[in-house]
Amino acid sequence: MKVSWRTIPTVLLEDEVLDKAFSRARKAADRVDDPDKVFRVRKQMNRMVQTAADVIYSQFTEMVECWPSLDQSPQFDVAMIDACVGCDDYRHHLSMLQWAAKRITAISGQNSKKIVRTARTELMHDARKEAYGRISSVMRQVGKSLLWLSEARETLKKLPTINSELPCVVVCGAPNVGKSAFISALSSGNMEVNHYPFTTKQIHVGHFFHRRLQHQLVDTPGLLDRPMIKRNAIEMQAIAALENTGSLVLFLLDGSEQCGTPMEEQLNLLEEVKGLLPETDLLVVSSKADLLNPKPEMWDEVIAAEKLWQDEGSEGDPLLPLLYDTQGRPTMSATEFVGMDAMRLEIVRRVKSARDIDPLSLPEGWYRRDLDIAKPKYMKTRDWDRRE
Repeated sequence: MKVSWRTIPTVLLEDEVLDKAFSRARKAADRVDDPDKVFRVRKQMNRMVQTAADVIYSQFTEMVECWPSLDQSPQFDVAMIDACVGCDDYRHHLSMLQWAAKRITAISGQNSKKIVRTARTELMHDARKEAYGRISSVMRQVGKSLLWLSEARETLKKLPTINSELPCVVVCGAPNVGKSAFISALSSGNMEVNHYPFTTKQIHVGHFFHRRLQHQLVDTPGLLDRPMIKRNAIEMQAIAALENTGSLVLFLLDGSEQCGTPMEEQLNLLEEVKGLLPETDLLVVSSKADLLNPKPEMWDEVIAAEKLWQDEGSEGDPLLPLLYDTQGRPTMSATEFVGMDAMRLEIVRRVKSARDIDPLSLPEGWYRRDLDIAKPKYMKTRDWDRRE
């Protein structure tokens, strides 16, 4: 189930829920019409108690249903929830709403019986006041949960939307090696930029389409660009989730070292990433090819091959030549967009080989099933088979 936090309705706080419930209750009582005073008051008090309880019950149950179930959410989303607000608190506060809804319904039933069983109007009013007092007491107990959920909603709205059913490329490397520039150059349209709740940096999510299949590019600053000793337990949970989300890990190295991180430290970080994501395909790429001196040998040939492919409509999956640096690593320039088309096709090939199912492939024998469906009812089987 794909989580979309932006669609979750605003969480009403304690006073707002009570105001809404009691206001609806007053309006319900005003609609009662009975010439007999005792029956009229009984109906009014009973309707006020039941309406107030029904409004709160509906408010809480609908709220619980709107929030994603952790048992049915992708592992990445569960890890992000745990990292941002805590899964235990998440379950606890939602369960408090369920408890409150049931408790208020029970209070409504108990006090409705008191109203129905008496013929004295003052006792009916007392029963209604008692019900309101008990409902308010329950609301005070659940007030902290409503406040927590309201704040958690604002936090979780800032999380990136990542579809676990689509290919996901995790782009990582030391700070300033060109991750954001790479994603921006490769993405179609503007990148989605989200504040990461437990770091001072941001997560960048970009997308590109290849043969109608959307590929996701996720930049993870603050997670994979820091030494192991500086990572906390929350970040490690997020990294563990990426292991199951990513179809490919693209690690960028800045051979010019203009990023401010020496190559030795970049290579040490590369070894750590290999250990963190051992089950995910890893592609090491040298960035900022335009700053290399001398430039890669295939520079002009790659420019010509990519331009020819673009002029022909950028169709198919040709084996465009890749740029390589002096260490034999694939390289590209995001600023001059050289080697980017070849890199994109290489990413597509890597992702396709890592996926269990190709969503664009047709099942074996699909044409025969179509023929069976299209077979005219009046035609005998042997006549139809003879046509094949």
